[in-house]
Amino acid sequence: MTPPLVYARLKSAPVAVVATLSMLLAGAGVASATQPVPAAASQAPAAAPQAPLTNLSHLNFLLDIVPLHAVEGHTTYQIGEHPAAQAPWTYANKNADGSYTRVGGGSKDPATGNWSQGAFNADDIARTAVVYLRHWQQTGDASSRTRAFDLLRELAYLQTTSGPNAGNVVLWQQADGTLTPSAKPVELPDPSDSAESYWLARTVWALGEGYAAFKSADPQFAAFLQSRLDLAVGSLNKQSLAKYGKYDVADGAKVPAWLITGGADASAEAVLGLSAYSKAAPDDGAAATALNQLTEGVAGMSSGSVQQWPFGAILPWNQSRTLWHAWGGMAAAAVANASPVLHRPDLLTAAVKDSAQFTPQLLAAGGPDNAWSPTPGEAQIAYGVDSRVEGLVATARAANAPGLLDVAAVAAGWYFGANRSGKPAYNPATGTAIDGIETDGRVNPNSGAESTIHTLLSMLALDANPELKAKALGISSTVGTDGLKVAEAETGTISGGAVVKPASAWTGEANWSGGAYVALNAGGTLKITVPVSDQARNAYPIVNQRPEAAGTTSWTSGTTFLGSTPNGGAGEQGITAAPGKLFPFSLDHAIPAGQDSLTAKAGSDVSIDGVLLQPQISSVSVSGSGGQSTLYISAATGSTDRKVDMPQGFHLSQEAFDASGQPVTPGPDQNGDHSGRVTVAPGGFTWVTLVRN
Repeated sequence: MTPPLVYARLKSAPVAVVATLSMLLAGAGVASATQPVPAAASQAPAAAPQAPLTNLSHLNFLLDIVPLHAVEGHTTYQIGEHPAAQAPWTYANKNADGSYTRVGGGSKDPATGNWSQGAFNADDIARTAVVYLRHWQQTGDASSRTRAFDLLRELAYLQTTSGPNAGNVVLWQQADGTLTPSAKPVELPDPSDSAESYWLARTVWALGEGYAAFKSADPQFAAFLQSRLDLAVGSLNKQSLAKYGKYDVADGAKVPAWLITGGADASAEAVLGLSAYSKAAPDDGAAATALNQLTEGVAGMSSGSVQQWPFGAILPWNQSRTLWHAWGGMAAAAVANASPVLHRPDLLTAAVKDSAQFTPQLLAAGGPDNAWSPTPGEAQIAYGVDSRVEGLVATARAANAPGLLDVAAVAAGWYFGANRSGKPAYNPATGTAIDGIETDGRVNPNSGAESTIHTLLSMLALDANPELKAKALGISSTVGTDGLKVAEAETGTISGGAVVKPASAWTGEANWSGGAYVALNAGGTLKITVPVSDQARNAYPIVNQRPEAAGTTSWTSGTTFLGSTPNGGAGEQGITAAPGKLFPFSLDHAIPAGQDSLTAKAGSDVSIDGVLLQPQISSVSVSGSGGQSTLYISAATGSTDRKVDMPQGFHLSQEAFDASGQPVTPGPDQNGDHSGRVTVAPGGFTWVTLVRN
């Protein structure tokens, strides 16, 4: 299987960064991000109604007419009466005059007009259908219903209906309607309908939500969608779901073997569609079984805790224990939506940990980066932002955890300027969204289908939740972040070892941070200088742990012994690409405040990539028309106080939440504190707003 990161980059070749998304359809009877969420009791009353943020103009521009010809294995609903449908172009490059040019995937053959990949793809068609379905359900807009109908017909055409690949989906299609089963560059599976895939999962997502929306509005069309969903589920039952209950080994850990393409990311998108469908068709036992099995698999990828990397995130790929990415990052939203449908509250824990523990740490580390591998440092794109917003809103509702809406407001502020560029990433007047922001703040001004889709789904969620919308619109600048950072091993003082620069930073399952590491011999030492902090910090040395037992490395800071990390003992390699794992290990004790270095002493040969440094109280400070606010996030084992400098004539308003997003009973003067003292619950977070007296 092509690693998820590699797949996403292949598919996004013409632009700097693009992504994928999945969400649950509003109005289908399943809790979804576009259904209003009750606000915390301590929040201010809702502001006056605002104009809708959702503007479909640019997405409408991306749509084109696609001729459809019935060929062996490919047909669709009413193809005789309506031998054409609509589909979105994959990319839209911005021109110097501000207009956009629609572009296909890969290179264009000037003689045939065909693209080496195609003009349209099943991923974008499925997601675009969900945008129009949700908009129709949320607003009653008749044109959105019509477009959703047409897009679902187009998506069904791409599904193979006969032969050994029945139920699977062809990814690419040319502007003249011709299918491209084998694209260039090659994507796996090849041909694209020869096995299950991300696009099959997204087809399940769109078909399920489409059935729920059309069940009453157009029963005949809904029955067609149901038949195609049955075909897709039948295909999954012959492939990944045939392994239900079996586990693979990934560097010594048991991982679910029945995830679609080995991914919680792909599986989560199928779960979203199956949740909507199962709510609308509760007597369909096959779909309910598939939903239960896939949701169990997604929740089974939950990893870490408040003081253990990746801090409660649901890992996306069963072939790596140290890669988190936001492609297909709807795992938390999927589990949160499926849990009540399945009457499985036990599964909800995974969504709560991802939303209440990991996401705040992600934002404090510099914003919604699209990957940690295992260190932060990727571009930020609308898809990654949307996956955070959708997960937070869905989990807030399912777990009755209002604190997650404060975190969602901070995440959604990215669209309105609270990002590395300092500029809005979405224009409500035109419906355009940028394709990404690089680590240095450079903006990709293009506005392709994926970025447009993700942004619009976030806007639909905000429009459906007015209090969250008002708070998010009040955030237009990130004043500062203080969170997880990496200290590179190769910058340290080495005795008994050397810096190594591998040919590739990618190991097959993780990245060497900075493209280098330190190979330390037995008895060797490494001293890494770190910035001084006024508070204790948790340290996570990133060690390439070998499969076999191999001793330990001890870590100290000044005179304080912090603990030891294993040089070996990762266990059986199993299904991963490389033996051992590049992992940030937890230490027993924090670095004391005021210390400026860490020292490692190797008990045996060891490869050290660096050290992740995590303030015990991280923070994200934002500002805008809503005033100045800060989210304080705990990675401490006990309740912690932080002192804030108070401008004269102001006081602090505080909302404190525990590690599950539940409100903490306020202490004296928490909503009118003039002392500047902020209290953060262990593993929880506190939302603090500066208020004029």
